Amino acid sequence: MQGGPIGVFDSGYGGLTVLREIRRTLPQYDYLYLGDNARAPYGTRSFDVVYEFTLQAVRHLFERGCHLVILACNTASAKALRSIQQNDLPRLDPERRVLGVIRPTVEVVGEMSKSRHVGIMATEGTIRSHTYELELAKLCPDIQVTGEACPMWVPLVENEEYDSPGADYFVRQRIENLLRRDPLIDSVILGCTHYPLLLGKIRQFMPQGVRIIEQGSYVAESLRSYLARHPEMERRLTKGGSAHFLTTEQAEAFRSKATVFMGQQIEAERVFLE
Repeated sequence: MQGGPIGVFDSGYGGLTVLREIRRTLPQYDYLYLGDNARAPYGTRSFDVVYEFTLQAVRHLFERGCHLVILACNTASAKALRSIQQNDLPRLDPERRVLGVIRPTVEVVGEMSKSRHVGIMATEGTIRSHTYELELAKLCPDIQVTGEACPMWVPLVENEEYDSPGADYFVRQRIENLLRRDPLIDSVILGCTHYPLLLGKIRQFMPQGVRIIEQGSYVAESLRSYLARHPEMERRLTKGGSAHFLTTEQAEAFRSKATVFMGQQIEAERVFLE
């Protein structure tokens, strides 16, 4: 079986923060990133629509030679991952795999929270799905979870306002809302891959002693562990250290914004999903 790159999918730009950490941890592999920027954001879309769009993206990455695809998008992981794993992979190709970002994040929370009160800050879609609560209930049933939807945070990042004074109100408001609802929270998961760009503001308004859990490094370590446990998959991955970028948006528009997330200049190719 011919090898291929690791596919990384996101509804927009946020998954680039995950790709950046994965490449830092596992630089030897080839990567193919696909951002469905033309149809972003996914956070307010229905389960059925997110599932349909995510399946289109996964199929496209499979057609491009990916044997392993990471859904570097919390909304897609929450609303589409399980259906794709259970219903579509057996039909499309039982030898291929699709993984998400929620489980790797949840797995580290139990070790971190002393108070057993955890907050989730994410898009409306991810909060409404209750996926974090369900996953935490399986692994750490003693943990109490409080979710806070942050609808303005993604637009702040995508419009490059994440470091502006105008972001202060929206970041402070949501943090205060969360901690007002449960003052015992000692760990907060940033359940959206856009949010690391707001980290400076989040740290500014998050009380000292509350741990902020970013996803990128944990997803990267989880992937390293997965490949060590599945040598048959690892052997199918090409190792040229390259990264290529696909977008459903105009390539030039994607390049200019993606550079902010990646911290380096990138080139992109426009594709159409169906």
